[in-house]
Amino acid sequence: MEKLPLMPASNRFSAQTLLLVLAAGLLLWVSCRTPARPARRAATPAAQVLQAYQHDLRRLDSAVVRLHRAVTAGQPPGRQRAAFLAARRAWKRVELLAEYYSPSAAKALNGPALVEVEEFDQQQRLQQPEGLQVLETYFYPDLYAPTQRAEVLEQLAFVRSTLLSLRHTAASLAPTDRQLFDAARLEVFRVISLGVTGFDTPASPGLVPETAAALAGVAAAVAPYRGQLPTRPAARLDSLLRAAQAYLRRHPNAAAFDRLEFIVAYANPLSQRLWEAQQALGIAPFAEVRALRPDAASLFAPDAFEPMAFAPTTTAAVPVARAELGRLLFFDPVLSGNGSRSCASCHQPARAFTDGQARSVAFAGAGAGTGGRNAPTLLNAALQRGQRHDGRLFYLEDQAADVLHNPAEMHGSPTAAAGLLSRSPAYQKAFGRAFDRPPAGAATGAEVQAALAAYVRSLVRLQSPFDAYVRGQREALSPTARRGAAVFLGKGKCATCHFLPLLNGTVPPGFERTEYEVLGTPTRPNSRRLDADPGRGGATGIEWQKHAFKTPTLRNIALTAPYMHQGTFRTLAEVIEFYDQGGGAGQGLAVPNQTLPADPLHLSPAEKTDLRAFLEQALTDTTDLYRAAPARLPAFSAGLDHLNVRPVGGRY
Repeated sequence: MEKLPLMPASNRFSAQTLLLVLAAGLLLWVSCRTPARPARRAATPAAQVLQAYQHDLRRLDSAVVRLHRAVTAGQPPGRQRAAFLAARRAWKRVELLAEYYSPSAAKALNGPALVEVEEFDQQQRLQQPEGLQVLETYFYPDLYAPTQRAEVLEQLAFVRSTLLSLRHTAASLAPTDRQLFDAARLEVFRVISLGVTGFDTPASPGLVPETAAALAGVAAAVAPYRGQLPTRPAARLDSLLRAAQAYLRRHPNAAAFDRLEFIVAYANPLSQRLWEAQQALGIAPFAEVRALRPDAASLFAPDAFEPMAFAPTTTAAVPVARAELGRLLFFDPVLSGNGSRSCASCHQPARAFTDGQARSVAFAGAGAGTGGRNAPTLLNAALQRGQRHDGRLFYLEDQAADVLHNPAEMHGSPTAAAGLLSRSPAYQKAFGRAFDRPPAGAATGAEVQAALAAYVRSLVRLQSPFDAYVRGQREALSPTARRGAAVFLGKGKCATCHFLPLLNGTVPPGFERTEYEVLGTPTRPNSRRLDADPGRGGATGIEWQKHAFKTPTLRNIALTAPYMHQGTFRTLAEVIEFYDQGGGAGQGLAVPNQTLPADPLHLSPAEKTDLRAFLEQALTDTTDLYRAAPARLPAFSAGLDHLNVRPVGGRY
């Protein structure tokens, strides 16, 4: 090949220089024409949490796929159960944000394995449960039969489709710092009230590892904020998270797990540390009115709950004068049709606002009202989503009107009472103060209802020895009561219906609905006859809700005997024995829709004694109860001065 002659050195230099100049000019021209690309910014803490959530959703889906393969391949029972428990733990890791942003999907994935009917669905369509808790029944206590494999696979397909919905929602989320800290505290509250009590692990042994997974989700939700926190709150939060996980590792057995100790020493302080961290970061809480206040550092804080969240109007605080007026009205017999009975006749302060009767005495002393019901306590009645045993009324204002109208109770009306009260100068002034209007105006029936409701909302009592113990006062409970608390939270399964901290059926941590249960209550202890009261079924017309009653609070239960909606049981010992045997169905009664598990609890005599001690000693709060009644009632002027000798509280 012929070689080309080399370019002279001087010419080569000139050409290279020219090329460099041209290249430099081109780069300069491009830089002038193209805007500078900003440096890549680090993802915000909230964005990092969202990325981790999306990753954990994919891991949950993979865990469900592995469980599907184990079932399809007919793997040994131990491997199938291990795969199921792994899927449950993966769910707990994402529960925090799934429950916060997709509550409907979360309920579908992990709702109770109970047949339901939509409220007031007159077609009475039974909704079969689906999701992880239904799957649990196929793996525990015994493995499903081979003929049920198709059912298991169908449930798994449902779980995967619901997960697809969760992942789709996650792709469009834009979480804020405030939402994430709110969700983190709510998850701790969920762990306390539903997790460690076994509400969503009724049969499987995975309670403790699942609790650890839930707390790992909490840790992941706040980890990206670690660098922004001052040293002290960061160290306190990190230390407690590590200590809680270490405690769970040391006590993996659900049967022996000390739930109360975990709540007192780790979970309850953890929500307080999260609140401390949120405040240190300058993240303000939400200002909306909620049942559980957005600024509640602890589920057991004395002021954690806002009664006005359960009222028809939640936008403004109620004047103290309105509750004081309601107090006067509550003890005044002029509200009744014959001027003899008051609200306090059936709701006596010394009995925690009950009357001690199996069924309240009917109006005008017409005997022990057959067909009537037991008078429930009004203490903490403001903290529930339904009133009356059957929940047919939603608000306390409605309950006041219903009681005043009822011929068997007060046999009057709010309007009639208002007309009479308007003829008292003292009451006129009290109504003016209560409703911020001139006192000369006539009182109305609506104002009577509102004042009575305001008074009942003032009867929140959350200062029992149990509350003190959970807040760190270790001397507040006796050893017997403490052992009883362990039974209550564990083997007795009491807290799976009487939810912490209110110990009623208002479902935490949102407290947006109150549950109703079918217990199969007999006409009397050990009877083989089911009580005929239709309960909620009578209010809704739904057959499946027949014999369902609102889960009442157990607070102050030592003062509220007899028990159940019609006073079947005179003592707590009888109540405990009924539950130990599995309710009505466990005693042989035909109760096809019983929601209480019919399996016996197998409580020992010592456990029953301890449980009774907890109920009797730990849950009573009589703060100011014995000063509840006013010293005197407002006077009436001439023409009605005969009413001025009416007794406070009336007659019963």
